[in-house]
Amino acid sequence: LKCVNDSRLTPTRTTMDVEKVFHMTGGVGVTSYAQNSSLQKKASDKVKHITLDTIQELYLTTTPKSLGIADLGCSSGRNTLSIVRDLVDIIVGTSRRIMQTSAPPEFRVYLNDLPTNDFNTIFKALPDFFRELRRATSCESTPSPSIYIAGYPGTFYGRLFPDKCLHFIYSSNSLHWLSKVPPALYNKQGRSINKGCIYLSRSSPQMVSQAYFKQFQEDFHLFLRSRSEELVTGGRMVLIMLGRSDLDHFDRGNAFLWELLTRSFKILVSQGEVEEEKFDAYDVHFYAPSKDELEDEVRREGSFEMNRLEMFEIDKEVGEGASYGTAVATAVRAIQESMLCHHFGEEILDNLFEHYGRLVDEEMAIEEIRPITLLVVLSKV
Repeated sequence: LKCVNDSRLTPTRTTMDVEKVFHMTGGVGVTSYAQNSSLQKKASDKVKHITLDTIQELYLTTTPKSLGIADLGCSSGRNTLSIVRDLVDIIVGTSRRIMQTSAPPEFRVYLNDLPTNDFNTIFKALPDFFRELRRATSCESTPSPSIYIAGYPGTFYGRLFPDKCLHFIYSSNSLHWLSKVPPALYNKQGRSINKGCIYLSRSSPQMVSQAYFKQFQEDFHLFLRSRSEELVTGGRMVLIMLGRSDLDHFDRGNAFLWELLTRSFKILVSQGEVEEEKFDAYDVHFYAPSKDELEDEVRREGSFEMNRLEMFEIDKEVGEGASYGTAVATAVRAIQESMLCHHFGEEILDNLFEHYGRLVDEEMAIEEIRPITLLVVLSKV
């Protein structure tokens, strides 16, 4: 990843256009998202049976000849096509075993992420993906399914697809990212009111939690409204996102992991590697909602029935002798690198995440850190 930090930029909210800057680290290198997304894979795998049950039920009740599927926030790497393969497998199997049809439906698969996403890595993997899929789904009595895969760049906070062209929408580890850093975090001079923090913390003013919650409400409402126009009646959505267990915005989970990254920054500030003013100007575009907040927004928007809402934790065993802190640090780096490079420059990254991994491990030795993930299953009414 090549990034340039322009010191002429004033460190205010005008310097951070999320849609143009934010993306997972592309390629397949050591710090790429493709190589550092095992924690996200654990989350999606833990509830994969629910995802597959949901699309199977959809297929059995609607029996479309052409099945429209969208993966919103698909990123790149092995996770992207893995879920597509699982969805195709379950429908092909259902078509042959239960429906006993002469041919499975055709699949229209739309892979969506921001325009800065590394779609090229996905496209390069498609020939092998198609060959393996044809080999796995070949059958003497029925032909292999027709699968059409397209990249669909754009923010999912707004319309992406034509009216009623989708049957199933999947989004994993994406909807906790807001469309932008909440504007209400900044005063009239464009400076953050959340000084000394990059996310919600115990020391944050009450206005900070209000700003983040308001931005979440606006974004999630727009997401639901947009998807309601793109899904057929009875269409389903499976949404997996980071969240929190109760009303307290600052729990020893996802918010605490941001607190540890804040502490890592403060070490660099104390060592003169990062300017304090520049650190104070950095805020993340993230929000971990509670179950109640999700339910309230679904009810308020009104286009969907909530079929399922579950809260879970993932296994913290990472294997291969690596520590949990190292796994978290490499995962967060692969996610945040584009934003951090844009704001601070790339020269701080190695030290920053070395401190971060160490702090996570030290805290885990004192008391468990328990990041919460939420699963939501919705059907279009």
